[in-house]
Amino acid sequence: YNQLIRIEEELGSRCSYAGVNFRTTGLAKKGMFRKPIVGGNWKCMNTVAYTKELLAAFKGCGPSADAADTVIFAPMLHIAHSLKEVEGSAINIGAENFSKTGEGAFTGEVSVGQIVDMGLKWVLVGHSERRSLYGETDEDTATKVSLGLEKGLNVMLAIGEQLSERQNGTTVDVCARQLKAVIPVIKDWSKVSIAYEPVWAIGT
Repeated sequence: YNQLIRIEEELGSRCSYAGVNFRTTGLAKKGMFRKPIVGGNWKCMNTVAYTKELLAAFKGCGPSADAADTVIFAPMLHIAHSLKEVEGSAINIGAENFSKTGEGAFTGEVSVGQIVDMGLKWVLVGHSERRSLYGETDEDTATKVSLGLEKGLNVMLAIGEQLSERQNGTTVDVCARQLKAVIPVIKDWSKVSIAYEPVWAIGT
């Protein structure tokens, strides 16, 4: 909510509520016709005990699959037991990262095929920390998006500008560049969600 308020303040009069006039390019005027998605990632945090506590709290909120897709992107070490914790609920567990390589001699990596084998349906790609701390390029992000879609996964694509980019007025250029890199590899938009996360507005 705070993030949305900050964006609205930044955009000022350029920000307007789409409401029932929400539309996508080339389609007739409609209301919001995609199911909302509530998601977040745990970064490199949590213990097994605390993960169980968090998931119990999430389940206690009674999320409904009819109202929204609820996705928690967990660190690899917590995925297996998290899947067990959310059995019978509307909560999905996803992977917050995976390798751009396939299976093979890639020590320390986890392939998209291994993620599918674990029974996951969601992956997070392009998070600002992967881009800024680990040097993942727009091209790397596009490769990962393509790999995820080829395996039938739902891909949440994160885009967003750094504070310095916001301050020098290149927000639109940055986000456009990040999107242009992946658009050519997307064959099924129903499997893609775009998470706009301006880095200056999140607690990263």
